[in-house]
Amino acid sequence: QVQLVESGGGLVQPGGSLRLSCAASGFTLDNYAIGWFRQAPGKEREGVSCISSSEGSTYYADSVKGRFTISRDNAKNTVYLQMNSLKPEDTAVYYCATSPPRPMMLLRLWVQKAGKPDFGSWGQGTQVTVSS
Repeated sequence: QVQLVESGGGLVQPGGSLRLSCAASGFTLDNYAIGWFRQAPGKEREGVSCISSSEGSTYYADSVKGRFTISRDNAKNTVYLQMNSLKPEDTAVYYCATSPPRPMMLLRLWVQKAGKPDFGSWGQGTQVTVSS
């Protein structure tokens, strides 16, 4: 069964850190680019970051640039999102999703368009709450 599972969310104070994980089962993640997306209550889903399948090139939305770091460990079949200097506006459900290998320009567009086109493999999400 092909599955993505996010974990690592929780409640953290402003300025704190969390590391989210996106683990794959049933398929090999290193054949795919991975994106992280988030959706806050009452808001549209937005793209956060992505990492390419081959060179590990990365892209970040302006709202998280300099605070979040995406990485992948192909041996563990897992992609991570290290989130530092968290702000209340980072509160959302965070999802990971796969994309077939594509040029970085198209991956950036994929994130900017909040994961559209939808390639079909999404996790169930993990809640991140930033609050004092």
